[in-house]
Amino acid sequence: MGASAIQEQRDSEQSSTTSRTATDWRYSNLGYNQKHNARRRRSATQIALDPADFVAQWKVLVIDEGSKKIIDNVVKEDDILNENIANIESIEERREMNPDMDAIYILSPEPHIVDCLMADFERRRYRKAYLVWTALLHPQLRRRLDSGQAKAQTAGYETLSINYFPRESHLIDFRDPWSFPILYHPACNNLVAGHLEDLAQKADAIQITGICVSLGEYPKVRYYKTKTPIHEAHVLCSHLANFVQNKLDEYAHFNSNFPPPATRPQGVLIITDRSMDLVAPLIHEFTYQAMAYDLLSIKDADKVTYKTLVNEGRPDEQEKDVEIGEKDKIWVENRHRHMKDTIEKIMADFNKFLADNPHFTNSEGDATSLNAIKDMLAGLPQFQEAKELYSLHLSMAQKCMDIFAQHNLPDLAAVEQSLATGLDEDFKKPKNLADQVVRLLDDDNIGGSDRLRLIILYIMFREGVIQEDIQRLLAHSSLPPQDGEVITNMDLLGAHTTKALKDLKFHREPLFAKKTVPTAHSEEYVLSRFEPNLKLMLEDLAVGALDTKTFPYTRPELDNSEELALQSQASLRSAKPTWARNRMSTAENRQRVIVFMAGGATYSEARACYETSAAKGKDVFLTSSHMLSPAMFVRQVGDLSRDRRKLDLPIDRPKPQAPDYLFMKNDPPPRPPPNMAPPGIRPGQGVGLPSRAPMPPQKASGYDAGSYDRPAPKPPTAGLAAMSMNTNGGGPIPLNGNGADSKGKLEKKSKNKEEKEGKEKKKRGFFGTKKS
Repeated sequence: MGASAIQEQRDSEQSSTTSRTATDWRYSNLGYNQKHNARRRRSATQIALDPADFVAQWKVLVIDEGSKKIIDNVVKEDDILNENIANIESIEERREMNPDMDAIYILSPEPHIVDCLMADFERRRYRKAYLVWTALLHPQLRRRLDSGQAKAQTAGYETLSINYFPRESHLIDFRDPWSFPILYHPACNNLVAGHLEDLAQKADAIQITGICVSLGEYPKVRYYKTKTPIHEAHVLCSHLANFVQNKLDEYAHFNSNFPPPATRPQGVLIITDRSMDLVAPLIHEFTYQAMAYDLLSIKDADKVTYKTLVNEGRPDEQEKDVEIGEKDKIWVENRHRHMKDTIEKIMADFNKFLADNPHFTNSEGDATSLNAIKDMLAGLPQFQEAKELYSLHLSMAQKCMDIFAQHNLPDLAAVEQSLATGLDEDFKKPKNLADQVVRLLDDDNIGGSDRLRLIILYIMFREGVIQEDIQRLLAHSSLPPQDGEVITNMDLLGAHTTKALKDLKFHREPLFAKKTVPTAHSEEYVLSRFEPNLKLMLEDLAVGALDTKTFPYTRPELDNSEELALQSQASLRSAKPTWARNRMSTAENRQRVIVFMAGGATYSEARACYETSAAKGKDVFLTSSHMLSPAMFVRQVGDLSRDRRKLDLPIDRPKPQAPDYLFMKNDPPPRPPPNMAPPGIRPGQGVGLPSRAPMPPQKASGYDAGSYDRPAPKPPTAGLAAMSMNTNGGGPIPLNGNGADSKGKLEKKSKNKEEKEGKEKKKRGFFGTKKS
C-alpha cells in the first residue's frame, strides 16, 4: 500500500464525516504524557469516548483477538463501562442479534475480520456501526465497505496507528519474536522485503511510523551501516530506514497538520539491528531488571509476574503471582540500579518504615538481614499491599543473590567483562584469557547455559577459531555437539566464529573507540564495565559526534547547524549556566530520539536509554520487535539452522477464516439463564448463549511450543478481571480470560466506586549485605 491507499482512505473518511452525526473521538497519549497534543492527533495508547456524543444511548463494543490485546494493554474496565457500553463482544464468536442498538467496532485490518464484519452488515446484527480500525485497511478491503448495506449501516469511520505495546514510559515492543527468524534465517530470505515494509508501516504507520505519528514527530532518519559487511543481513537497516522514510513522507503529504507545532528540536529516528551489538544479549548484567530477567523465572506476557511466597511461615502461606509493572514503585525506582544499590535502597526504605512505625519494630530483629526483614513483614497484616511489594522484591533480590553465589558468577563475570571490553579491570590488555576460560568450563558450579554463553563470547573475542577447537571446547564443557550450531549461527548476525588453520587473523574495526579510563569507581562495579553499543551511540549523538558514515541519513542533511552547535557546545571547557540548562531541559524542549532495534532488544539497552535521557537532557525511546533475555537469544540463534517448516512461523500457517456460523440466517435460540436476571439489567444486554462451543479462526500458537510461547496474554490492570464478552458456553467470557467470578453480566459501575485490589577480593562486599 502506498500513497494511493492513504489518499483513498482520506477521501473515504472525509465523505463519511457527515454521517457521523455528533460522533467526535477524543484521544489522549497516556504512554508519553503528551496532554497538549491530545486533541490534535490520534493516540497510541488509550481510547476514550466522549459521553456527550452518545446522549445516554447504550452501545455494544465489538472487538477481535488482535484489538483486544491492544485494549487490554492500556484501558481499564471502568474506562469502557463508564461510556455507556452495554456489552463487549468478540466479532469472531457467536453473538445475539441486536438490531435496536448501535455498535462500536475496534478491529484489526485483516481479511477474515472484514469477512466477519460483512456478515454483521448482511444480517443487520446492529442498528448502526461506528468503525475504528487499528491500522489502514487495504484498499481492496476498504472498497467492500463502500457499497451496499455496509455503507448504509456505517455511521462513523476512523483509522488509528496503535498496533504496538508500550511496556514502560520509554520502552515499546511489538510482541513479535517471529521477526528474528524472518530477518536472519537463510530460508526466510524471500520474506524479508515484505516483513521490513510491515515493520515500517504495517498498513499505514502502525509500528515504527505509527510511533512517530503518535508522538507528533517527523524525525530525521538515520540507520546503522556496518563497517564490516560479512553477513547477508547487513543491508537490513538501510532497507528498513528507507521504508520508514517513505511512509513518513507519505503521511506528511496527506496530513497537512503533521507534524504539529512544537518548541522542541526536530527528533531523530535511528534504525539499527541486533548485529550492532552481539555481546549485550550474552553477558551477565548486574542491574536489577536485567539480572532478574536473566536469572529468575519471570513470566513475561501482557502482564509481567513473578511467583513468590506470600505470608511465608504463617498458616495462610500461599504461592502467588505478583505483578511487576509501572504501578510498582519499588520496581520502577530500582530496576536500573546495580543490584548492590537496589538491596541497600530497599533495606533503607524498610528501616525508614520501621522508624515511622516503631510499634511494629521487633527489638530482637536484625534489620540488616534480608530474611529478618521478610520475617518482620510477615507480621504486618495492616499493610498488605506494601507488605506484598516488599516481600516480592526482597524475595527476588534474595534469589538473585543465591544464584550469584551458587553459580560462581563473580569469577565468570570477571572473565566476561575482559572478553567484552578487550581490557582487564585495570584497563590493560588482558592476559591468559584462554586459561581462565578453560578453568571456568571445568567449574561444576557453572551451568551449561552459562558455559555456552562464555564459549560464544570467547570465540567472538578471538574473531574465530578452527572448527575442531569449537568441538573441543564443547566436549570440555560437557555440552552436546549440536550446541556448535548455536555458535556458528552467530555468523548470520555478523560474527566471525570459524577460520582455517592458516588464515590470517580477521580484523574488525571497532564500532566505537574503547574507553581507556575506568568507568567503575569501586570494587563492586568492576563487573559492570561493559557498556552496550547503543549507549555509546546515544552519547555520541547527544554531542553531535555520531559518525555519518556508520550512521548515515536517509535524506542528505542540508543544514548541519544543529550538529555543529552540539560539537561546539561539547568542546567548551565551562558548562552552561544552571539557569540555561534548566530552561532547555524542560519536557517541552527536550529533543526526542527514537531507536528501533530490529531482531530484539535487551534490558541493558533499555537502561541505557533512560540513563542517556537523564544525563543528556533528551527523551530517548527504545522500540523493538521484542525484548530478549539471554536464554531466549541463545534459543533463537540456535533455531536459525532448523528447518523452516519446524519453526511454525505465522506466515506459514493457514490463513484465518471467518467462522461459518456468522453467516447463518437464523441464530439458535439462546439458552435461558439458570436464574432470573438481576434488577438493573441494561437494555440490549445479552442473557446467555448456546452451549455449543464456537470454532474461532485459527490463531498463532506461538513461535516455538517449547521455546517462545508464553502464557495466554492477560491485561495489565486488575479492573479488567470482570470485563466480559458475550460469547459461547452459556455466558460471557471475561476479557482477560479469567472467569472464575463472572456472573455473566456487565453492570455499569459508579465512577465513585473504588477499583479492585486486585576474583576472591572481588567477591567480598559485592552486595554489601549479610545473609542470615
